[in-house]
Amino acid sequence: MLSRFMSGPHPAKRRLVAMSSHLGNGPQNGGPTGPTGQTRAKVLTIDSMNPLVKKVEYAVRGPIVARATELEKELEKGVPKPFKQVIKANIGDAHAMGQKPITFLRQVISLCVNPDLLNNESFPADARERARRILQGCKGGSLDDVMAVPLPSLLESHGIGSYSDSVGVEVIRKDIAAYIERRDGFPSDPDNIFLSTGASDAIKNCLHLLVAGSGKTRTGIMIPIPQYPLYSAAASQLDAHQVNYYLNEDNNWALDIAELERSVKEARQHCTPRVLCVINPGNPTGQVLSKENVQEIIKFAAREHLFLMADEVYQDNIYAEGCAFHSFKKTMMELGPEYSTLELASFHSTSKGYMGECGFRGGYMEVINMDPQVKLQLKKLVSTKLCPPVSGQATMDCVVNPPQPGEPSYESFIKEKTAVLKSLAERAKLVAETFNSIEGVTCNTVQGAMYAFPRIALPQRAVEKAKSLGQAPDGFYALQLLEQAGICVVPGSGFGQREGTYHFRTTILPQPDKLKIFMDAFTAFHNKFMKEYAD
Repeated sequence: MLSRFMSGPHPAKRRLVAMSSHLGNGPQNGGPTGPTGQTRAKVLTIDSMNPLVKKVEYAVRGPIVARATELEKELEKGVPKPFKQVIKANIGDAHAMGQKPITFLRQVISLCVNPDLLNNESFPADARERARRILQGCKGGSLDDVMAVPLPSLLESHGIGSYSDSVGVEVIRKDIAAYIERRDGFPSDPDNIFLSTGASDAIKNCLHLLVAGSGKTRTGIMIPIPQYPLYSAAASQLDAHQVNYYLNEDNNWALDIAELERSVKEARQHCTPRVLCVINPGNPTGQVLSKENVQEIIKFAAREHLFLMADEVYQDNIYAEGCAFHSFKKTMMELGPEYSTLELASFHSTSKGYMGECGFRGGYMEVINMDPQVKLQLKKLVSTKLCPPVSGQATMDCVVNPPQPGEPSYESFIKEKTAVLKSLAERAKLVAETFNSIEGVTCNTVQGAMYAFPRIALPQRAVEKAKSLGQAPDGFYALQLLEQAGICVVPGSGFGQREGTYHFRTTILPQPDKLKIFMDAFTAFHNKFMKEYAD
């Protein structure tokens, strides 16, 4: 990873090398000594460690981001830079970029953390009721008499400070099932709901179940390119075969069934494709699948006998006119008996949407048509981690069980939610339009999610310069953007892209005032860069 983005005489790389030499990796570096005074060799070295871990790459928090943090510290110390601040647009962390928390969510969490506040009437009655319900669920009492539990009993409980069931608090799983039923119009069984440490943890647990075999029987995981690098990282860690299928950039990153068919056919020469991963709305590409497209994907998965994994964490983030979110479960059920028995796992999170509560690490997975014996193994697997953060579970409950019309918090909640999504839609449009106004940059419409994935037409001289440093050309570009303009983005090579094309991913999350600084600084840098390396 370092060689990809930061090869050559870069100061960050020199510091890492120096740090490695200082810490030492064995007797030759003056490690601890044994009883005889001889230097003791390390049990764990870079050569003896698990080789699968070394294959894992995660560009979203890679070396360019590490350099951005260094630059922030240098600015704090007064080191002169050609910019006044570092804008980290590398990750979808809404609150880190200035978004205010949703009041109702934080009120409920505050009450769960400190039940002494439950009789404080400065909190709305519906927030206190939600917290009381969650706390009683944590205590393990009957859900039928939640409101009958006396306050002193709740105060004596350890509440969210106690472990929950490994699959999650029962009352929260019931609320999630009810939410899915309202959304899709089809039943949802709480026993199929697994709460998780963000959606990422649930995705990895699901993949753990699916990976098996070796040689041509080795599991193939079909992954969209560009992709969120969690999937490629998990494939590497599990020693699965990564099967790429390419999204169509010329058609606003559409998912073409012909490309899926090409991909699975070629993969079967090397492995056994067993799982199809789909991200909708897309990350890093920001596309939203049409209902017809979702139907085609389901039919393809059924035809090719694939387990379908639907990453739907951005389901609230829909911006473009004519676009709408269509859940894979609902669409599958609507297709009738021929397809409603397809094995499906779908994922949601508190980290995205209008909430942006990344730090609470709340998420869930719903499994559909999973073999009962396999589901028992899944329960065993999640039990090894004891339970997801209960505060994150409580946050998820607020997402799936928000204030309803007539409740005290409803109007303020809707006002805050609408304002966040409206602002994101405006920024999505602004970012794409601005990129498309710059020579050498093209960007598809940001239909949903939180990112733009613009393409940059790098001059050949810049490509050759990058290769001479042992860097990916878009990695070189992104590093120069950071050093010269203080803007941190992720090179497209960290997500995958067609050979000969260069991109970067940026969030649309900077608040409007900071976004203007971002776009102005980017434009000035890009024009200067293109002039410097003009062919």
